Amino acid sequence: MFKFSKQKTPSSSASCSLSYKSNISYSSSGKFGEFGGKFVPELLMTCLDDLEHEFYKALNDVKFQEELGTSLTDYVGRETPLYYAERLTKHHKGKDGCGPEIYLKREDLNHGGAHKINNALGQAMLAKRMGRMSIVTATGAGQHGVATAAVCAKLGLSCIVFMGNLDIQRQPSNVRLMKLLGAQVKSVDGNYKDASSEAVREWVSNLETSYHLPGSVIGPHPCPTMVREFQSVIGKEVRKQAMEKWGGKPDVLVACVGGGSNAMGLFHEFIQDEDVKLVGVEAAGYGLESGRHSATLSKGIVGVYHGTMSYLLQDDEGQIIGPYSIGVGLECPGVGPELSYLKDNGRAKFHAITDEEALHAYKRLCRLEGIFPALEASHALAFLEKLCPTLPDGSKVVVSCSGRGDKDAATVQKFDNLHAITALMAKSNSSNTSKDLFDSEV
Repeated sequence: MFKFSKQKTPSSSASCSLSYKSNISYSSSGKFGEFGGKFVPELLMTCLDDLEHEFYKALNDVKFQEELGTSLTDYVGRETPLYYAERLTKHHKGKDGCGPEIYLKREDLNHGGAHKINNALGQAMLAKRMGRMSIVTATGAGQHGVATAAVCAKLGLSCIVFMGNLDIQRQPSNVRLMKLLGAQVKSVDGNYKDASSEAVREWVSNLETSYHLPGSVIGPHPCPTMVREFQSVIGKEVRKQAMEKWGGKPDVLVACVGGGSNAMGLFHEFIQDEDVKLVGVEAAGYGLESGRHSATLSKGIVGVYHGTMSYLLQDDEGQIIGPYSIGVGLECPGVGPELSYLKDNGRAKFHAITDEEALHAYKRLCRLEGIFPALEASHALAFLEKLCPTLPDGSKVVVSCSGRGDKDAATVQKFDNLHAITALMAKSNSSNTSKDLFDSEV
């Protein structure tokens, strides 16, 4: 049975140290170097302090850990396989037959189809422990919304999910699932960044009875640490499974990055292992110079958003720039503070993949391995085209297949149709581009 690492409960006058070989420091203020912290109104400080206190009590509570471990096994379906992608490996080998071996961490096989349920379950159990019977959250692609709605149904909690109207149009199947699970889905003009703002407003108006359940490693302390801790089961399983399969550690870990829950869930276990390379892959959208992307770590500027300091997509006046990606779950204008620190101290490297590259990777995995990856995870898979030629023969690469991609099949088909239309229009010298057409559709 999986157990979380016990940590000391910090008091108001003492700090809890969490030190890595990479010199990340963590204190009760939730700081990672200059990143993180609690930039919130005084009204929320006591609420967040209480949440932090209960979180550490729960981590050290044997009964809580046993209940969570049992639910992760019997309800979520853990542990998820570490799958050797034999045909994908062969595809990425050089002409001489040499190259790395590629393994997929199959988070797509979790109940609900994504890694999101690891955190949703842990936090929903914490909310119930605190007597908060009403859960409020926001979702982009809908995977976190489905996960939260599912665990709320399981635990007898009410659930409100805020979702941008643009995302509702792009992910109708997940909206139907949330409603079937008993959640109230509230539409907000815009996309995830707008929905997350509304979720916070709803929570603030009902602090005594409601619980705001973030789906990523963003927000004021202790939210990034809580999400990271509940997602760290991913990396812990990878270490165990790698030892069983080849008797060592992975050489490279690769994960897509939106807000960062999937990446931190995989990376955290290996931060001390400096011989393990950590690679995060963001969404370049139409290209990093196009202005239509979600590459926060590649193109962002340090600032404060939703109560934490991290890299953000913002203009020269500090106004948030709306992110874009064909992988809706990557459309986050900010990124977790710990990932921001890992970028600055060089422990992790970050790259960006375009929509088109991600679409090719989606179809490649379907046809080579019979697996539908989420478009979000397809960004990480696409980076293998650039990564594999740089690695020694026999290197072990683990890619997080963070979610299931049947939700994206219609989007992929629509993009293919638009490509075909564009090709026909090009023959008649049309001035429209496939990007213009795709924008009008989504």
